Amino acid sequence: MLDEKGIPHNYREYTQNPLTESEIRRVLSLLDLEPVRVLRRNDKAYKELSLTGKEPADTLIKHMAAHPTLLQRPIGILGEKAVVGRPPENLLSLVEPG
Repeated sequence: MLDEKGIPHNYREYTQNPLTESEIRRVLSLLDLEPVRVLRRNDKAYKELSLTGKEPADTLIKHMAAHPTLLQRPIGILGEKAVVGRPPENLLSLVEPG
């Protein structure tokens, strides 16, 4: 969608280059969300780790760093603003005047 609109962007292959715990913390801060709000409950790792979504934030962040598919995506970041790209049109709010 960003390509179609000619919006320059960098894509990070999260499975090849996962976010570190500190990067996840920064993204959560920019999103102003708790880890449970970006936790993918239908992910295979969620079930394998027997997560409930009630774990402490630090525990969820550690799991997200170790199992990057647990983190909702895409997440767009521009400067000090971030949005979860679900639906993908949310990403446009970073570049279009609101």
